[in-house]
Amino acid sequence: MKLRSIRCNRQSMIHFTNVSNRYANGYEALNNVSFEIKRGEMVFLTGHSGAGKSTVLKMIPLLERPSEGQIIIDERDLGRVKRRHIPALRRDIGIIFQDSKLLNDRNVFDNVALPLLLSGEHHPREVGRRVRAALDKVGLLAREHDSPVVLSGGERQRIGIARAVVNRPKVLIADEPTGNLDPELAQEVMRLFEQFQQVGVTVLIASHDLELISRLKKRILALRKGQLIADQGGGRS
Repeated sequence: MKLRSIRCNRQSMIHFTNVSNRYANGYEALNNVSFEIKRGEMVFLTGHSGAGKSTVLKMIPLLERPSEGQIIIDERDLGRVKRRHIPALRRDIGIIFQDSKLLNDRNVFDNVALPLLLSGEHHPREVGRRVRAALDKVGLLAREHDSPVVLSGGERQRIGIARAVVNRPKVLIADEPTGNLDPELAQEVMRLFEQFQQVGVTVLIASHDLELISRLKKRILALRKGQLIADQGGGRS
């Protein structure tokens, strides 16, 4: 398939053009998907299991590469990003998982500090400031010395969000972040995402909870069997 030329302006943070992803066994996870998300926009990615939501999210931090097409993140063509530059790309992207993926052998502070420690770029005092600021943002500063095993499901997810934003990323991606939470906690987590959007972070959330999404009145990208079938709702100006 011939690739369309891309004119990616500075308002664009995420730009997929004619993106397909096929595995060696012939399974096609994405088929000719194109969309653009502006800086500071909050967008939901919906679709049934197997629709391609997780594949889209994995491509943004280069956990997977497309078989065809072009992906531009913050004016960077991911097809030209060399392996040694991937860690720098990922520092601008906060990733939030459904089950939070906290390390139970480390306390809350150390879990949140992990991205900063792995980068090796920050003085210990700066690490402390950033970790406590992130924990304060999600309302859990008082739990910094606790083990994740004593936290509730909602608290664990908020710690996962703190870890994702401690590097002050430009983009937040979340894969079913409210899937294991009751409706009240799910709304609380979504309010946190809206707060990050309000300070300029671009947010892309994969979710199948259409009732929750409808309350937020944000833009929705709908996938079905690897194809983008709808692009609707607010968020675009």
